[in-house]
Amino acid sequence: MIRNKNNIDIIKLSEKYLKQLLLEDLDGFLLELGQGFSYIANEYKIKLGNRYNYIDILLFNYIYNCFVVLELKITELKKEHIGQIETYMNYIDRNVITINQDKTIGIIIVKKDNKFIMEYCSDKRTLSKEYELV
Repeated sequence: MIRNKNNIDIIKLSEKYLKQLLLEDLDGFLLELGQGFSYIANEYKIKLGNRYNYIDILLFNYIYNCFVVLELKITELKKEHIGQIETYMNYIDRNVITINQDKTIGIIIVKKDNKFIMEYCSDKRTLSKEYELV
């Protein structure tokens, strides 16, 4: 869960602002995710068909030897969010990883009960953790 230590109005919080808050405390956020996470990019541009899409945050875990697609949502988890992240994970697996790397992990952080929590993770090695908004 992302804890709100600065009393930010999370009801009006946009995905863009949520991402900005996480990136401002990137070191702390990565440490709270677990060991081995490193930052690659935010708004990572991928082309699906004739359209460009953007992965909210792309990470790499050097312990698991794989990329991690992180999506942020300001609503509760929906089926289409899982479909979206699976599409992004498949893109990374087909177009970015090398033969020596493991399959991409997907994480979705959503808003639930006026809190932000890790509601979806495609890999059991990454557990739900608590986060703080800076």
